Amino acid sequence: MPTMIEFSNITKQFPGNKALDDVCFSVEKGEIHALLGENGAGKSTLLNIFHGIYPDYDGKILIDGKKVAFKNANDAIEFGISKVHQEVNLVTELTVGQNIALGYEPTRRGLVDYDAMYQKTDSILERLGCRFKSRDRVNALSTGEMQMILIAKALFHNAKIISFDEPTSALTDREVDRLLKMILELKAQGITILYITHRLDEVFAIADRASILRDGKFVGTLNIKETTKEELIRHMVGRDVSAYAVRNNPLCATDEVVLKVEDLCKNGVFEHISFELHRGEILSFAGLVGSKRTDVMRAVFGADPYTSGEIYIGGKKAEIKSPQDALKYSLGLIPENRKTQGFVKNFNNARNMALASLNRFSKRGFINDKKILENCMYYTREMNLHPADPEYLTESLSGGNAQKVIIAKWMTTDADIIIFDEPTKGIDVGAKAEIYRLMEELVAKGKSIIMVSSELPEVIGMSDRVVVMREGKMMGCLKREELNEEIIMKFAMGG
Repeated sequence: MPTMIEFSNITKQFPGNKALDDVCFSVEKGEIHALLGENGAGKSTLLNIFHGIYPDYDGKILIDGKKVAFKNANDAIEFGISKVHQEVNLVTELTVGQNIALGYEPTRRGLVDYDAMYQKTDSILERLGCRFKSRDRVNALSTGEMQMILIAKALFHNAKIISFDEPTSALTDREVDRLLKMILELKAQGITILYITHRLDEVFAIADRASILRDGKFVGTLNIKETTKEELIRHMVGRDVSAYAVRNNPLCATDEVVLKVEDLCKNGVFEHISFELHRGEILSFAGLVGSKRTDVMRAVFGADPYTSGEIYIGGKKAEIKSPQDALKYSLGLIPENRKTQGFVKNFNNARNMALASLNRFSKRGFINDKKILENCMYYTREMNLHPADPEYLTESLSGGNAQKVIIAKWMTTDADIIIFDEPTKGIDVGAKAEIYRLMEELVAKGKSIIMVSSELPEVIGMSDRVVVMREGKMMGCLKREELNEEIIMKFAMGG
């Protein structure tokens, strides 16, 4: 078959991170081509380049043998390239037809030609086999039907190439089946499909070939009929774990249960979550995007409500309805989004470190600034914080140093249990090693850690045990001696 898309030496550099490194592969005309890789492999970045979201990159893209360089998403759409996003962003108060044509409405004598718009969109909806009509309100439709609107939108623009980025993450099984059937019909109509998913069952159901990215680099392209799930996973995760996170000190987990979660549920988000955390243990939660690990941790911490279930701390039932309650139970959370949830932007390092422990630094309603300063200087030395300036604004620090301030905030509280949500996300190698050292020191002192991480080498290197989640459900709990990347990915992908 002739080549439709050719990615040639695509390289994309962000500050401190090379997201794509010399990526080269081709997509044949009229095929369904899966794009696979772990979280952070560079899949979405490549699609964003392809669709003109990131116009600044090295390398070149050829379509039908001709070089293209889209300056924005509109350029790509006008060229016949559309994207069906993971999140369904529609104007729910408008009609289906208005959403499909939004920004590209047909006009007549300077006014929107609604008859022509609805006639064209109804023709597309009929072609897709949709039961709803162009004049129906979007707010009356299901998530799966809204996903069909996004496909209709692509056809409205006469797309010859459509990319799908995790399109089934919020759909029911029946809606997934219908969507996959529709994608096969688009292929039969000669449309070329790029398809990103973490669900390998979908890849084997519809894809012709799959290209795999790992750490921003192209690994290879496999013919789906000639490969297996195990081989795909092996290509996705094939790295030397020892080069990343590693426990330097002896494991120190005891049999004492410090936290017990029983049948925790939140309607439509996660269900039947049960686990135990032991003193001196690092218990990790692994899973792919959409597995709801962070949602579970926020519920345990009291940042978000849950529907049912029970939490026990130190063998006693805990009523945690807010982060203030969590603090009373000696429970801390280092959030995934450190810039918006980890510290106060206009506060300096000393103030941010004292933020969760102000009662320790106040007397009769007055704050003791000298004690706050002493506390900051202590942790600045302990954590090798740069710059070593208590007055320095935390928001001006590098990612690694800002994370150290947040960790120091919870160490100041002397919390017995600390949840680390993506503790080394966006942090350089040197700072990662220091944070791993701090985590080891905490458990050596009898503290207990829950770590949520999307980096499998980090999970394997640092954990005593690992809970693997998928779409709000626990898929398995693995002991340290059972850990390897292929097993974790197999559980995370529903194996």
